[in-house]
Amino acid sequence: MTPETTYLQIRLATCEADLLGAQRLRYRVFVEELGGDGDRVDHAGRFERDAFDTVNDHLVLVDTRRDAAAFDHVVGAYRLLRSDQAAGFGRYYSEGEYDLTRLKASGRRLLELGRSCVDAGYRGGTAMFLLWNGLAEYVLDHGIEVLFGVASFHGTEIAPLQMPLSWLHHHHLAPEALRVRALPAAFQRMDLVAPAALDQRRAMVAMPALIKAYLRLGGFVGEGAFIDRAFNTTDVCLLMDTAAMSSRHKRFYTRKHGART
Repeated sequence: MTPETTYLQIRLATCEADLLGAQRLRYRVFVEELGGDGDRVDHAGRFERDAFDTVNDHLVLVDTRRDAAAFDHVVGAYRLLRSDQAAGFGRYYSEGEYDLTRLKASGRRLLELGRSCVDAGYRGGTAMFLLWNGLAEYVLDHGIEVLFGVASFHGTEIAPLQMPLSWLHHHHLAPEALRVRALPAAFQRMDLVAPAALDQRRAMVAMPALIKAYLRLGGFVGEGAFIDRAFNTTDVCLLMDTAAMSSRHKRFYTRKHGART
């Protein structure tokens, strides 16, 4: 056990303070760090929120040393929306950016991931590992078959992103049966560099850590990126078959903790 794991706890949000803590963390990351904005962002209270917060489950990583009453105790978060929840609400968040027709017609049990973030002071430690453990348990508990969600590159200038976007398009494009497509209003093609001119090292250096983590677990991407000017990001839709994810994650977990299979 590392020192961090003695004061970091992973759980589903169980009270209003947990939800507000997640929204405060999202404000620090998406608004203050990355320059994002939105219709329901509360700049006075420093909360990043939207209409989906009331229907999602919120996986939160809590530092028990920090003040929950000040909503500063949440240091990592994932927003989770199962297909049964989305059916009741009427849509997925990603449908604002991607045509999910093929994915929804697949008949598989889906889980949309969103608003993934970790406090700047906790990156590079065990925080993301604990979030992934919590996510894996949730996936197993609910019989999830396909994970998907939008992941972002910072900024909307495409020139610096040509190599990583092209690498994703040429090496990690989703199978046709599950291939979602960015909506026309902000569609950005990703085949910007010819396969022969691709440089894997340059592509990986420019690739956000979260996207690289999904790729290591067998993830793939939809067709086209979406330019999100409100959040100052260039988004891709990541998808992952949990049969592959769960076996790889389980091997990693047992290696780290000696857990029984």
